[in-house]
Amino acid sequence: MSVDGGITKELAKGKFTDEMMGYMRSMIGTELRTEGCVNNEYATRLAIMRFCEGIGDDNPLWTDPDYAAASRHGGIIAPPSFIFACLASVQFGWRGLGGFHAETLLEFNAPIRVDDRITARVWFDGFDDPVESNFGGRRIKDYVRQEYWNQNDELVAKFTCSRMRFERSEMQKRREGRKIELPHPWTDDEIAGIEADILAEKERGATPRYWEDVQVGDEIDTLTKGPIGLTDEIAFVAAGAAPIPRVAAHKVSLKRYHKHPKWAFRDPNTMALEPVYSVHYNDYAASLQGAQAAYDVGIQRTCWQIHSLTHWMGDDARIKAATTQYRSHVYLSDVVRLSGKVEAKEVDADGDHVVRLTTWATNQRGQNVMPGTATVALPTRATKGA
Repeated sequence: MSVDGGITKELAKGKFTDEMMGYMRSMIGTELRTEGCVNNEYATRLAIMRFCEGIGDDNPLWTDPDYAAASRHGGIIAPPSFIFACLASVQFGWRGLGGFHAETLLEFNAPIRVDDRITARVWFDGFDDPVESNFGGRRIKDYVRQEYWNQNDELVAKFTCSRMRFERSEMQKRREGRKIELPHPWTDDEIAGIEADILAEKERGATPRYWEDVQVGDEIDTLTKGPIGLTDEIAFVAAGAAPIPRVAAHKVSLKRYHKHPKWAFRDPNTMALEPVYSVHYNDYAASLQGAQAAYDVGIQRTCWQIHSLTHWMGDDARIKAATTQYRSHVYLSDVVRLSGKVEAKEVDADGDHVVRLTTWATNQRGQNVMPGTATVALPTRATKGA
């Protein structure tokens, strides 16, 4: 073994091969091991608080025991997106290829309460045939399904994560064609306006948003994130929500990288070994991935969508389902404004009074970087006090 164990200053540049495709087809339906990816097995009060801080959500329903005790929940619950802090996405197959999150499908069945023990099961559900794209050349879309169960054998949530897999060499060739000005040239007045908007935001909280009072065409409150900075990405990792096997340091990480050289590269500036995940906080790594600079995490963006929904709907409502698609990168220095619109309202098959929404996340360039949908069950005046 060489000193680096096969690790170089480049990210791996694998190619789609018939052998790779055949192997991955043979693995469809496989339940994947999760022990190396568990981040928070128990939803302790501090684990929930760290996660909320990592996504910038200070809703007292998640963080204030006295406030939460007076709610219909009778105590602190975790935001629905806390499932991302329970188990990192399992890294599986496609050796040497790059990957971007493409889409997230979520179903929520039960709240996570303080000290719940969450166990996840994960399956590889397959992939689409390779197609050509202008963005990164030949690519495929794969699907990994995760189920989260509590200690009472209740299914808390389902999460289907799809990723685009691509050849990094082809993505790098197209990098210049996507070039934009970074960091974004904000003025002092613009920054002051952004921060004033953020500080003025207030969650609906204990005031119910009744189903009868919501109309088709209503837009939900706007939630602002940014300018995205390095600490925002570090806080997301510290929250336990990084979608990779746990981030580690020194001997622990070195042993892992020598066992799996494709997981790491040597940074030519510091000469330190870094994980592929560092594309989210390391500009050099991001450039090897074909991006302009460090960029956010797909599920991090979904956490923001869920934050905007819970911010609007209030404590007595619940999210039943949500979808998000990731378009473009959200780079460090970008600002994202999240909102949505009520498209329909109905009583669903479960007897819940629901509203169906389209959601969006718009950056300062006018791009919708995360189109999505959501189904939210709202309280109804007909059952008030029941």
